[in-house]
Amino acid sequence: MTETNSTHTHGVQPRPVVGRLPKYAAGKPPEGVAGLESFKLSSNENPLGPVPAVMEILRNSVDVHRYPDPSCTLLRNALGTFLGVPPDDIVTGGGSLGALNQILAAFAGQNEDGTADEVVYAWRSFEAYPICVGLAGAKSVQVPVRADGSHDLPAMAAAVTERTKVVLLCTPNNPTGTVLRSQETEDFIRQIPSNVVVVIDEAYQEFVRAGDAVDGVAIYRNYPNVVVLRTFSKAHGLAGLRVGYSVSTPEITQYLRAAATPFAVSGIAEQAAVASLEHYSEVVERVQSLVDERSRVVAGLAALGWDIPDAQGNFVWLALGANTQEFAALAQSHALSLRAFGDEGVRVSIGEAEANTRFLEICASYTKEPRRS
Repeated sequence: MTETNSTHTHGVQPRPVVGRLPKYAAGKPPEGVAGLESFKLSSNENPLGPVPAVMEILRNSVDVHRYPDPSCTLLRNALGTFLGVPPDDIVTGGGSLGALNQILAAFAGQNEDGTADEVVYAWRSFEAYPICVGLAGAKSVQVPVRADGSHDLPAMAAAVTERTKVVLLCTPNNPTGTVLRSQETEDFIRQIPSNVVVVIDEAYQEFVRAGDAVDGVAIYRNYPNVVVLRTFSKAHGLAGLRVGYSVSTPEITQYLRAAATPFAVSGIAEQAAVASLEHYSEVVERVQSLVDERSRVVAGLAALGWDIPDAQGNFVWLALGANTQEFAALAQSHALSLRAFGDEGVRVSIGEAEANTRFLEICASYTKEPRRS
């Protein structure tokens, strides 16, 4: 028998960065509790699902054996009309996360001399950011959010160095729910070197009701280094189909297309997204019903004396600190699954009315709530 080479005794090994990456923890479904209907409030999903026209497409689709149009021409044209932008300024991806990975692949990674580019973003923010940045070969520069859960833009601007290639702005911020304002965002972008890509991640844009909230599409028109991320996963209820996109100038899209994963958006997903845009008034009705429920939940928490950040997404954030896991377990015992983040807090998606009511009832019985100082 041939002697095993010593270099192979431990099997195949990944790149060192893989072992250092945090693990993405997707929202878990609730465990069954006798006598109670279970509700999943852990993944920021749209509990109402897609509009009927989309369901009709899903029922009748027969061409899954064919590759989709890699350029997503129909969807880009529909989005161009919907947003009032040139279709060539749009690059699709597998959800907004897939579109983000294309940005990082094109602009941030490890250089030929071995140095790593830097990507600046607020923290806590979307938990996939450090994973995506690390896999791209770049270095994360995390700037703590303020006590109210909002981005500390002056601190983020100060964190930008000559090695910074990308800045990520998540608005509304997941999981804290706070939104960036138009003026502060423009002031921030003006401080950032024009060779740094500024990404405005607006996965929850349709749920925003703050009058002075930033509109990424309006911003990109005036700043060539801005890229806007949006998705059909949340408001449109297409999370399982993975349809997202970025909007930016041709100066940037030329590189994003080079870095794009071929066929990332399936033909069914493209058709569904186009149909959802064609029936956008129905999407708006569904979103508004969730916003109304969000208002009810926020008002209920305020009446209990709970202190939460401004909620502009389809979720609320409870900064429970050391009580995070205890509260999540309490909710689970009542057939509600929430998204707990270590010892920082709990994110609770706005779900069905019955689920939201049960959540408020649990909060009313809990005595370790985050109170106003």
